[in-house]
Amino acid sequence: MSTTSPPVSRPSTDPGPGGWFGFRAPTLGFLYAWAIADLAANVLLVVTGGAVRLTGSGLGCPTWPQCGDGKYTPPLSYHGVIEFGNRMLTWVLVAIAIATWFAVMRYRPVDRVARRLATGVALGVPLQAVIGGITVLTKLNPWVVAFHFLVTMLIISLATWLVHRTRPARSAPPDDGDALIPRDSVIARLGVALAWTVYVLTWVTIYLGTVVTGSGPHSGDENSHRNDLDPAWATQLHSDAVWTLVGTGFALILLTVIARLALRRAALWFGGLLILQGVIGYVQYATGLPILLVILHMLGSALLMIGATVLVLEASRAGRTRDLTPA
Repeated sequence: MSTTSPPVSRPSTDPGPGGWFGFRAPTLGFLYAWAIADLAANVLLVVTGGAVRLTGSGLGCPTWPQCGDGKYTPPLSYHGVIEFGNRMLTWVLVAIAIATWFAVMRYRPVDRVARRLATGVALGVPLQAVIGGITVLTKLNPWVVAFHFLVTMLIISLATWLVHRTRPARSAPPDDGDALIPRDSVIARLGVALAWTVYVLTWVTIYLGTVVTGSGPHSGDENSHRNDLDPAWATQLHSDAVWTLVGTGFALILLTVIARLALRRAALWFGGLLILQGVIGYVQYATGLPILLVILHMLGSALLMIGATVLVLEASRAGRTRDLTPA
């Protein structure tokens, strides 16, 4: 009779293909859908936040986290309902961010980059709520409002990265007319450098746009003070940054088209968005900043940030038209 004891089974820390708590691990397509929803929700928050400011409802809820008089319900007023509605949208964003985070955490194999991105986006939501509260407590200080908007742009950039990271791979045709350019070639490096330059210039342009906003008429409340800068001077500085971005973007498009880089599709899309955003900007300035055009301009800023982020990701991912390593 054998005296050898049977091996003792130990619980594994790996949830396996079934995932945690008995749920199956999500597919990449499922994760990708949540990442898109997370990005879309943050872009929508830019639009609704702009509507709050442009309708003069920035102090519709004069306190935070309450909405005035120690209550958490809005006052029966036009501005109160608009501001309170924007606050409630934040809870929708929280739910989407948490769902995306759980999907990323349960996905197998583990993607550490995606986990960091989802965590950053999720943590950005409560951070934005706090900054939003500070804007109310400071009576819509234009510099705080600008910081609030820039943090949203950062979250949108991270959310775009997450979408790009989780996008299911799509096989390209065997011969799509692209040139095979090595990763370490001068053209590939130039493409990466131009993409990063466009990304940085997009940030500069958006920041200067918030400076223009802080000097303009749409303060969010009729009693809020401005940044005391000359609107004409601020607008000219913003315009100079825009034209610098246009020139750099055109150089990138020219390079990607002539060299037949795979980056050219993203570059062309960014160029189209840049032209559309420029047209809206000049028209809104010439027509006295109508609310609808200003909201569209804010939406365009979010879309430009998405486009600039995709440019950097596409350029850094390959730096050439096609991976030369055999599959």
